[in-house]
Amino acid sequence: MLFLGLGLVFLTMKWMEIGPVAVWDWWIVLAPFGLAVAWWAWADASGYTKRKEMEREEAKRAARKERNREALGMLSSKRKKR
Repeated sequence: MLFLGLGLVFLTMKWMEIGPVAVWDWWIVLAPFGLAVAWWAWADASGYTKRKEMEREEAKRAARKERNREALGMLSSKRKKR
């Protein structure tokens, strides 16, 4: 996402001829888009994307279980007061 945002900023600056980006070669301006594609390809091929998705789902599931226990009056052992 960072590469995509950087590429859009560079592209806009080049198109509107703002700052030093106006004199850069086009391959430099468009390089962040290539890096974004490479990152997405690596993330999908290595399983990074799926692993992060599973971690988010597990965190949601744990939070939901904790809310349900509190609603039923069954506090977890870590939240019981002695």
